[in-house]
Amino acid sequence: MKKRIFVAGHEGMVGSAIVRKLRERENVEIITVSRDKLDLSNQSAVKNFFSNERIDIIYLAAAKVGGVYANNKYPAQFIYENLMIECNVIHQAHEFGVQHLLFLGSSCIYPRISPQPIGEDSLLQGGIEPTNEPYAIAKIAGIKLCESYARQYGRDYRSVMPSNLYGPNDNFHPQNSHVIPALIRRFHEAKLSKASQVVIWGTGTPRREFLYVDDMAEACIHIMDLDKCVYASHTHPQLSHINIGSGVDLTIRELAECIARIVGFHGRLVFDKRMPDGAPRKLLDVSLLTRLGWKSTVSLEDGLERTYKWFLDNCAMTCSH
Repeated sequence: MKKRIFVAGHEGMVGSAIVRKLRERENVEIITVSRDKLDLSNQSAVKNFFSNERIDIIYLAAAKVGGVYANNKYPAQFIYENLMIECNVIHQAHEFGVQHLLFLGSSCIYPRISPQPIGEDSLLQGGIEPTNEPYAIAKIAGIKLCESYARQYGRDYRSVMPSNLYGPNDNFHPQNSHVIPALIRRFHEAKLSKASQVVIWGTGTPRREFLYVDDMAEACIHIMDLDKCVYASHTHPQLSHINIGSGVDLTIRELAECIARIVGFHGRLVFDKRMPDGAPRKLLDVSLLTRLGWKSTVSLEDGLERTYKWFLDNCAMTCSH
């Protein structure tokens, strides 16, 4: 019998990548439902959904996400919507007997100042970066929900913490997007308008690690395929999440120069030091995942080229008007 897998958030960048990877398998039936038909922040709607579906496995990729600007401007929405989504899906999964679930977090859960690279045991060991604290608190709550249902009820609910993700189906909004889609759009529009310079937020000195979203999806499925005893032997009941990353970082300036080259913008890069930098560095320690048999395969340059091609095919005409 095929496993019925519910991918929550299948229309987003991460969820759609997980769906693409799962479709390569023959023994699964993928369950998806669009946001306009199921509001995951609505408790009764989620309960009704689970009562009408037989689900074996859940990938919880649904979330309200955004970059520094969006996190600063809409902190209440970020903490409320993410908490509600997590509570509703995880609790109803338990109520309706779903034994296997993967929760997708974010590397912003870690303290602003952490030993580098950041190991899983850095969680809750210091203050969180203020610009995305509400979102991070919600993601930490999601991890602890999974751990608590596993401890109390024996559920096999796992969590992964990815580094900064990018790729097809990303959000290229001029203000609410993350750094890579924001820069791709900005450089593309500057190239079209023959602008002499592009302004980039911050000093350009913070270091960031980036992971192509198809790599992320592959890692998620790899982790869900692990035997429960193997997963448990490498984690702890109250420290159960696993980092997913490339293991390589670079400065925002180096990232911007790489994107400008790929897009074909030859003007000047100007860094606006009045704008926030965020955490100085966020490189994940991915040695645990390496021991469990998975490494990323898509280089940053290759991933950026694929992402820009997707942008040209799907967003460039809209963004240029």
